[in-house]
Amino acid sequence: MLDDTTVRSLAGQLENARVTRQPLRHFSRAHPQMTVDDGYRIQREWLGLRLAQGRVVKGRKIGLTSRAMQQASQIGEPDFAPLLDDMFHAQGSDIPAARFIAPRVEVELAFILGKPLQGPDVTLFDVLSATDYVTPAVEIIDARIEQFDRETRQMRRVTDTISDFAANAGIVLGGRPVRPTDVDLRWVGALLHKNGVIEETGLAAGVLNHPATGIAWLANKIAPYDERLEAGQVVLAGSFTRPTPARAGDVFHVDYGPLGSVAFRFV
Repeated sequence: MLDDTTVRSLAGQLENARVTRQPLRHFSRAHPQMTVDDGYRIQREWLGLRLAQGRVVKGRKIGLTSRAMQQASQIGEPDFAPLLDDMFHAQGSDIPAARFIAPRVEVELAFILGKPLQGPDVTLFDVLSATDYVTPAVEIIDARIEQFDRETRQMRRVTDTISDFAANAGIVLGGRPVRPTDVDLRWVGALLHKNGVIEETGLAAGVLNHPATGIAWLANKIAPYDERLEAGQVVLAGSFTRPTPARAGDVFHVDYGPLGSVAFRFV
């Protein structure tokens, strides 16, 4: 376990990387004893720095929800991080690429809660009952900690990713909101177009067999910390496509079929 001074120092480094757009080398390289719990301690410390700047928590994201990503990260469960107010971008907007270091986009569904969810015994059916509506979403992920080490090319560990807000950097909501029981959410599909070319396709069932499963997992996971998912919060359920790199000039259009689409441009 890392000591408190180290946790505070690493959180400060993440904030500096966010501001300067200069990525950090892997924390796990300098601190091989670092645990998943240490990653969340650093994440919470960094969140405290952002809240002190006036930022507001608007929800949560869940990552590493697909079996393939869990195996690649050598972890047996998803991870999570906060969504802050300055991470939200309007549908159809121009998003400055200079805000990010190495942005990539992922296709997801967002659950907007109408009632709070308090663990430890939340089920998928509790999630569906508590959700006001579900809407298409695109997550913009970024790497304040390098995805691959600049010298060794070794992939970062999950402890690095967790520290780094689970790689979260932005979110775009759009499309047609639906009640969670009006459609079979497992069969929601999407086509991700980048500059007019389909780069990725996927089904929401790729997220733990049902995207609401991750919401239940998260509510139960944070319960021991006396935390819950609050009414009005946005919860990203996890990506059902691989991350697609983005840079200035790229135009993205994600077609969710009957649920509409999400579009934006990096400038």
